[in-house]
Amino acid sequence: MFGFLKRAPQPALPIEREHEVAGRTLPLKIVQNDRARRLTLRIDAGGRGLRITVPPGVPGNEVERFLFRHQGWLEQRLAKVPDRPQVRPGIKVPIRGVPHLIVHEPAARGIVSIEQDERGPLIVVHGDRRHLPRRISDFLKREAKREIEALVAKHTMTLGKRAKSIRFKDTSSRWGSCSSEGNLSFSWRIMMAPQAVINYLVAHEVAHLKEMNHSPRFWKVCTELCPDTERCRSWLKRNGAALQAIAFD
Repeated sequence: MFGFLKRAPQPALPIEREHEVAGRTLPLKIVQNDRARRLTLRIDAGGRGLRITVPPGVPGNEVERFLFRHQGWLEQRLAKVPDRPQVRPGIKVPIRGVPHLIVHEPAARGIVSIEQDERGPLIVVHGDRRHLPRRISDFLKREAKREIEALVAKHTMTLGKRAKSIRFKDTSSRWGSCSSEGNLSFSWRIMMAPQAVINYLVAHEVAHLKEMNHSPRFWKVCTELCPDTERCRSWLKRNGAALQAIAFD
């Protein structure tokens, strides 16, 4: 009988950890994908984190070597990513493309209002200072639901299609999506973009109800729904990372 040595099992990869690069400490997610054939590295929108996708069975030391080899690439890319401004009193946050000064009023409870005075447009947040970022994000979510649902109804009526559902998320890799079942998803952060860009995003996803691709036929449908498609698409490419970088946590 011949004996065979069993290979010692590899320790499980950490699913989440932190990685220091370019003077920042960023969350790093390591995701195993059975269909992956090589290691891939991605920076989340707004530079909010890093993600490595690995094939099955890749040992941790190989992931470390992969990160080391790509450290220079990460530093170059992150240098182009805007800093993450923390939502707080005294800074401005765009609402429908218009910068609003954040004002904290602790007297009342749980109220967010849009006002105007000699300082210009304001977003006034009442209540405990600790909850201010969440209250502003909740405000943007409510505005997104109200406005985007109305735009979906408008564009689906024009197209003669029906959306199965409308969902709102804080996605880091895309502004919207349309599933083959007709489920539409949108990032509520789009409410910080100009009104025309919000309309373009909705038109883009509704157009996928007819053309589930980015073919010339798709862009023709999108442009019919939103004649300003090219300008709005370019605006989102230039400015989207800055909106994704705003920290509401």
